[in-house]
Amino acid sequence: MTDVASTPRRREATRQRLLDAAAAVFAEVGLDATSVEAVCERAGFTRGAFYSNFASKEELFLELAATVTSARVAEVAERVAQLEAQGGFEGTAVEIVDRVLDLPGDDRLGVLLMSEIRMHALRNPEMASAFLQQDADVCGNIVRLIDDIAAATGLRLMLPAAEAARLLLSVWEATVTRAVMAGLDRTAARREIQESIAGVVPLLIARS
Repeated sequence: MTDVASTPRRREATRQRLLDAAAAVFAEVGLDATSVEAVCERAGFTRGAFYSNFASKEELFLELAATVTSARVAEVAERVAQLEAQGGFEGTAVEIVDRVLDLPGDDRLGVLLMSEIRMHALRNPEMASAFLQQDADVCGNIVRLIDDIAAATGLRLMLPAAEAARLLLSVWEATVTRAVMAGLDRTAARREIQESIAGVVPLLIARS
């Protein structure tokens, strides 16, 4: 077992190894059964290394959840930028959304992680506060994406961008959860997400 790294770069590498180890152990046994000791053993670090980076197991899993959601939003943001550069914002709103969401489907680990963290947040006020702040940050990123798409296409929304973002995020999460329950592969899950979001988009667009 090794202890906490001293330089900023090595410290970041330590945090990432702990996050990767936590994701692996969680996927095997779930959040409640994942112990700090198991994460440290999987990562090859001591408890000292863990507590030099995270105050608790809950803090680690909140950061892991943030990593999952940030990666999801970053993929969409990158796709929006690509389409804008390629002039891909032509056609109907549904066609545009279909191009934007032409991405790999979400994996089972991310869905399980977010579902369990929500359950813990319902029982723990401190964790709930952190989760809600993280959720607000994700919605803020989606609002910016909606604004970018609206500016590039000239579309007008029926709702404020923040309300539209919340609705789209809710539909996305519900669809991904159903896809995981149904055992769909990533390609099928991606199609489900595209179809669900595309079904909602026309309700958000103001008619010319």
